[in-house]
Amino acid sequence: MIDFTLPELGENITVGDVLRVLVKAGDTLLKDQPVLELETDKATIEVPSSVAGQIKDVKVKAGDKVSVGQAILSVDESGAPAGQPAKDAKGSVAPAAQPSSTKGAAPAAAKPADGPAPSPPGNLKPEDTGEDAAAAHGPERTRDEPASEGRGAGAHGGDKVVAISRGARATTEPAAPELPVSPAAPSVRRMARELGINIDQVGGSGPHGRISVEDVKAQAKRLVAGGGGGGNDALFAGASLPDFTRWGDVERQSMKAVRRKTAQHLSAAWATIPHVTQHDIADITGLEEQRKRFAAQAEAAGGSLTITAIAAKVVATALKVFPQFNVSIDMAADELIYKKYVNIGIAVDTDRGLLVPVIRDADTKNIVQIAVELVQLSEKARTRKISLDDMQGGCFSISNLGGIGGTSFTPIVNAPEVAILGISRARMEPVYDNAGGFAPRLMLPLSLSYDHRAIDGAHGARFLRWIVEALEQPFLLAFQG
Repeated sequence: MIDFTLPELGENITVGDVLRVLVKAGDTLLKDQPVLELETDKATIEVPSSVAGQIKDVKVKAGDKVSVGQAILSVDESGAPAGQPAKDAKGSVAPAAQPSSTKGAAPAAAKPADGPAPSPPGNLKPEDTGEDAAAAHGPERTRDEPASEGRGAGAHGGDKVVAISRGARATTEPAAPELPVSPAAPSVRRMARELGINIDQVGGSGPHGRISVEDVKAQAKRLVAGGGGGGNDALFAGASLPDFTRWGDVERQSMKAVRRKTAQHLSAAWATIPHVTQHDIADITGLEEQRKRFAAQAEAAGGSLTITAIAAKVVATALKVFPQFNVSIDMAADELIYKKYVNIGIAVDTDRGLLVPVIRDADTKNIVQIAVELVQLSEKARTRKISLDDMQGGCFSISNLGGIGGTSFTPIVNAPEVAILGISRARMEPVYDNAGGFAPRLMLPLSLSYDHRAIDGAHGARFLRWIVEALEQPFLLAFQG
């Protein structure tokens, strides 16, 4: 009897919400058979089994939050169907000639004393991402590349290697591991880098001083508050709430995965990035005439010629003219990372919350191509078929609230990017012209937020003014882009 535990699902993914349990006690389980439908921070994933046998117990239910390494099923391997070699909870085949050999249920960063280091789960590969051919398996099946580091026992909060053999579990002491100076998982180290925090200056609250995400956040809050631990520190930590039931009935609802991740990510970005927001307004009267003129051609190609699609092309070109906006900051190394590619993230409003799919190599695509890809990505985001890869690698983000309303807003920089463009609703206004009178013109409000650590105010003003002029005079795209 063994436990099948939730495998590593991808970089920075440690927890998910169970949407559906696809098996039940008594079922005969096949290797690679989906057992859970899981909603992570940004995508819906089907979790396949790496073991075969008869299911004796299902340890989770719909609505539960599950973490990597948590037991999902109890499986009797002796009930595996013919032709399905029994595997342990991490996918290692049990050698027939060595029934007592150990197999790693919890892979360790260090090698065990008498054996090679276990390999990553063999059924989780980046190339496996895509739609499941079986309609009965529900939404798109996404399998992400497991993290290449931090697979040790310490990453799961333990200090021993647990090995599984047929019919027995054994515990062995690992060889002396060569741990880094500051023990922390790769996802924790990445967050520290993105926030500009030296991981070696963070105190770990976990076993043996292991550093957690919460430890990094606490360090960020202390830095923002000036290390004084005053009112700001209490605010970021979350002050105690009053008893709201004193004034009436209330209902508590758990945050969904996307909302939870959005709250964490934007809180960290707002707390650590010195934001500046620059506002300007573009006369798009002529652009709107051209947009309507060519809209049918974009629709025939499968796209929608929106202001967002046009703005994506304009911004992609602007990043070539102003490369200091296509960077990320590595505060630990005191370096700016200049990117030689241009990927534009587009914020999409969904019933699960805000998602930001990425249009890759936007500088090499024309507006129609961008319009088609934007329609496809938006549809995938709204139907829960968007993959994690579709939302990674962005250089700059665009958020268009014009379809809802408003005159301006201050978008939050989507770290580790250094700038984001907000678009509000265009409106007709009387504009004084060179003839000495007023004429109705369609004016588009724009708001550019940027990281003041990387971008000076003058550069921000020039960048936004270039975007305004490119919208007003499209020839500028070809002339300077």
